[in-house]
Amino acid sequence: GSIGSQLCKEVVQLKPKKLICIDQNELGLYELEQCLTSKFSHHFEIEYVLINAQKKSDLKKLFYENDINIVFHAAAYKHVPLVEKNPLSGIFNNVWTTKIICEICLELNVNKFMLISTDKAVRPTNVMGASKRLAELVVQAYSEYSRREIKNNSINDIKTIFSMVRFGNVLDSSGSVVPLFRKQISNGGPITVTHKKVTRYFMTIPEAAQLVIQSISLAEGGEVFLLDMGEPMNIFHLAKQMIVLSGLNIKDDDHPFGDIEIEVTGLRPGEKLFEELLIDAKSEKTNHKLIYKAVESFSPIEELVPRLAELHEHIIENNESSALDQLSELVPEWQRSL
Repeated sequence: GSIGSQLCKEVVQLKPKKLICIDQNELGLYELEQCLTSKFSHHFEIEYVLINAQKKSDLKKLFYENDINIVFHAAAYKHVPLVEKNPLSGIFNNVWTTKIICEICLELNVNKFMLISTDKAVRPTNVMGASKRLAELVVQAYSEYSRREIKNNSINDIKTIFSMVRFGNVLDSSGSVVPLFRKQISNGGPITVTHKKVTRYFMTIPEAAQLVIQSISLAEGGEVFLLDMGEPMNIFHLAKQMIVLSGLNIKDDDHPFGDIEIEVTGLRPGEKLFEELLIDAKSEKTNHKLIYKAVESFSPIEELVPRLAELHEHIIENNESSALDQLSELVPEWQRSL
């Protein structure tokens, strides 16, 4: 995906001993390989691995053979309407994959693990956001368990440092509003906006990836890092700006001979007017002016894992109703519409 690919481009410039790029999307992995080969000179090994991260045995073998130090977990189904229509696939990919990778990191003493999360996980109104919030809870539970095990065994160092970073939309990422608007403008319009008051936080892809990497250097275990994304942007205003910046005129009641019309279609199922970054009200500054951190409530691993097993069973049985019921119990702040 956009963030995962950009993370690889940023890591390449830091000259690691080895970079392993994992994806189940063959075309995405091929395009990343072409990009890294053509744009960056490097004198270290880069491996491109076509693996479904839901398969623990394959992933564990790869981690073991390469003695992995740091894991950035950016794999997720993120498109809100699609996940809303395919909730079992979204839950399984976003939650179960996170659990599998956390287990492997703990078992193999990986030094650091970072989950790439989203502002849609805060008081979610859709399945995608609820599944990402549950993925956060998984990471927090494994972090607490890791710290507890170290304390009980009187070992000085934490086994695996688990943390996560939560931010909003990235400009021009795959499936986001900017490339959609650009395509609609090139097709002659209309641009479709769901509501005139919808606002979103935005950040460029390189800036987001750089801050994610800097966040993992600050991690001590269990933190939710929040990226300062500035002021939220009104999407209707963004649509107007993109029309004007394309050298065209807005078509509306006052300008009937304009080029591109903006059509308001209504909020989609599970869509919010605005997004938030904090579940609890407080965050703390870090040593980086654009990165904040918060420690939020979660369930211990002994409580969470059996309930995740029940959720997994419902998904395997293709029991959508029971799976959604279980998800709403695990993420009670989810404003469920399904």
